[in-house]
Amino acid sequence: MSGAQISAISNDSPASRVDLSVGDELISINGREPTDIIEYQQLIDGDVVTLLVQRGDEALSRKVTIKKEVGQPLGLSIDSAVFDRIRTCDNHCSFCFIYQLPKGMRRSLYVKDDDFRLSFLYGNYTTLTRFTEFDLERVVGEGLSPLYVSIHSTNPELRAEMLRNPRGATSLRWLRELLRADIEVHAQVVVCPGVNDGAELERTLHDVISLYPELMTVALVPVGVSDFSLEETMRSHTVDEARHVVALAEKFQQLTLEVLGRVSVFASDEFYLVAGMTPPPATKFESLDQAENGIGLVAAFCESFAGGASMEKLGTGFFQSVDGAPEWGYRAPKGASDATETGDDVLVVTGEYATPILRELFDTYGFSDVGILPVTNTYFGGNIKVAGLLTGQDLIRALADVDDSVVCLLPDVCLSEGRFLDGLTLEDLPHRVITVRTTGQDLRSTLETVRSKGLVSS
Repeated sequence: MSGAQISAISNDSPASRVDLSVGDELISINGREPTDIIEYQQLIDGDVVTLLVQRGDEALSRKVTIKKEVGQPLGLSIDSAVFDRIRTCDNHCSFCFIYQLPKGMRRSLYVKDDDFRLSFLYGNYTTLTRFTEFDLERVVGEGLSPLYVSIHSTNPELRAEMLRNPRGATSLRWLRELLRADIEVHAQVVVCPGVNDGAELERTLHDVISLYPELMTVALVPVGVSDFSLEETMRSHTVDEARHVVALAEKFQQLTLEVLGRVSVFASDEFYLVAGMTPPPATKFESLDQAENGIGLVAAFCESFAGGASMEKLGTGFFQSVDGAPEWGYRAPKGASDATETGDDVLVVTGEYATPILRELFDTYGFSDVGILPVTNTYFGGNIKVAGLLTGQDLIRALADVDDSVVCLLPDVCLSEGRFLDGLTLEDLPHRVITVRTTGQDLRSTLETVRSKGLVSS
């Protein structure tokens, strides 16, 4: 990491009234050197903030004092969430998707983090294998909650084998300490067929109830296997295997409700889709904290499309509430655009998993004339069928024969800061597309706007 550099200064903010510029590096705040954006917010919370700033190639740093109301935002945006160094992951999990990425993609995609700070800020999952007593003191002392923890298995030997790290056998002791300190934790189990499913998965879920009953949610997620995987033991789930995981999840939903008074175990929507089953409706979920693991994502999208609650509540992590924290990773700006194209027909371009769900929604709510173009993910191959992993190369192939008169809509989840995973941009596509925020409400609103402007036949 490059330190705490200013990336933006809000107009009419306390910071805008002093000599600060984009690109300045914050050396210290009130005499302390912050190591991350969390400490940064704590240090700027008072009514007088003294910054030690380094500008460009200037030989000397200088002090800048800002006066403001207690708790008032300073008005600075910082270009990084971590100022010292991201704590990278030293596990070598057989199912890790980063090992399945081809060469030549953006460098940031190859960074494996196991940093509790990014877990708190952005909802990233940590295995706790690099967690320390000092980290525990900080998490508890500063109330860094919720955190997101990867369990995978409660069998010590199996967990160490899956993580390919001997500390995997013992690091869940930190989970017990976090829960004992009333830190809210959401957990995940990446289910690998023939490895930690079946009896091993049932053992893990029994241990969740007996050893970690305070866990808020436990998500069962299918392993993603691309054509670039070199692991012989990794493969996709069969239909029967997916149905078994769903059945096990539903069994433990009833059990946790009876024992704990609430449902805490969920199978991801993808398991239901692989099993040929309909994902549960929105009424089955008390929260959407695990939406990025596909827990309740389909239900929330359908409810939103039907005019129900907005999907704004899907955000996990606390970066929104931390003054100055950059939007990063899954929360980086996507790039939705306005519906300004004219044409005779409209086509929604998406991944294979979403196609039957959208078709049913469109037929139910009066959009049966809207076409859907499912894009096969040949870039990654394997069982990768979600819209968020579509690449520019596959979209170029899919859009090559689409008539110029067709208005194409694309979910913005495919993009991060205007780029697809393979580095291509919208300008590289052979057909102009309208990018739409990935919520049911936004998709329906765009379809209605397109119709109201007479851009497509209704």
